[in-house]
Amino acid sequence: MEGNLLAVHGGGPTAVLNASLYGVIRQAQECGIGKIYGAVGGSEAILKENFVDMGKLPDEKIERLLQTPGTAIGSSRFPLEQEHYEAMASVLKKHGIKYVLFNGGNGTMDACGKVSKACQGEDIYVVGIPKTMDNDISIIDHAPGFPSAAKYIATVTNEVGADVKSLPIHVCVIEAMGRNAGWITAASALARKKPGDAPHLIYLPERNFHEEEFLADVKRLYDELGGVVAVVSEGLRNEKGESIVPPIFKTDRAVYYGDVSAYLAELVIKKLGIKARSEKPGLCGRASMALQSRVDREEAILAGREAVKAAVVGKTGVMVGIRRMEGEGYRIETPLIPIEEVMLHERVMPETYINERGNDVTEHFVQWCRPLIDGELPEMVSFKDEAAQALKSRI
Repeated sequence: MEGNLLAVHGGGPTAVLNASLYGVIRQAQECGIGKIYGAVGGSEAILKENFVDMGKLPDEKIERLLQTPGTAIGSSRFPLEQEHYEAMASVLKKHGIKYVLFNGGNGTMDACGKVSKACQGEDIYVVGIPKTMDNDISIIDHAPGFPSAAKYIATVTNEVGADVKSLPIHVCVIEAMGRNAGWITAASALARKKPGDAPHLIYLPERNFHEEEFLADVKRLYDELGGVVAVVSEGLRNEKGESIVPPIFKTDRAVYYGDVSAYLAELVIKKLGIKARSEKPGLCGRASMALQSRVDREEAILAGREAVKAAVVGKTGVMVGIRRMEGEGYRIETPLIPIEEVMLHERVMPETYINERGNDVTEHFVQWCRPLIDGELPEMVSFKDEAAQALKSRI
């Protein structure tokens, strides 16, 4: 097939970003595309013409992509201007690249749309592949990368919950990634098997955070259970829309804040006199291959393959979507979505997924999320409930 292909990764990696790359490579090989390039270092690599011919790699190396976290070709957050998009079009023509696939989140889809416009009339076809652990790409049901992150936070919460139940003397605050959208934080609810299981509290950035309500919730549950596990978003804001923790460093492009979990654990100690600790899995949640979701991996491969198929039939300025199909069982379809509908549009948790007080999620969210993590989490064994029942029977 005439023309070469270029795959570009943008933004933060996920546990299945390389699975999408695998899908791209295998589909491109099956289509007989000339050279299958990877941009080594994100969109900036296009300007530097830093490419690797992935089609020449041995099969065993390509297969290992499915179990490799991060991104094998590298990523970036390089700030692009209009002149960069025009320069990219020239580079693509120079290397005989006819098909360009941008794999990333909201910012990457914005770049995808602008490169597509810059390449109009040049016989170059630009297609987006969704990727984000934060799950904040609009229009689609969910994005590859999120199911694995959801499985990770649910598993961690499940295990920490068992630890805290074993020695119920403190409050544990777990901080989840997702500054503006609370999807990952919310997924911790999948850890629950029965009443009283962790997480006992869930706080999302979609609702204003009230410290007094948080302290009241913690005190009530501590008096009832002894040990409390709260899962909170890194992006919690007060009623003024400001982060609940002050900034510690600022640059022209970003503001860096302290840990929300550490701040809240300290607040519990100071205000309630209860022992508390914080946990922040951070990058572990997007790099764990041990907790990679099978559903996530298969959908990531599918998204990569569908992007290649779309490009070779002349589709451009579109993104591969994921739409959940109606009916029994979990099934998806992959419609092509005009890139203008997803460029820099952020998807947050709908109100129907958040409880009235704003300290938990609804069963509606749990039912939506459960199929994505590939099976149920194990139920932790505890003999404390049986012992309590036996003690009551003797009284």
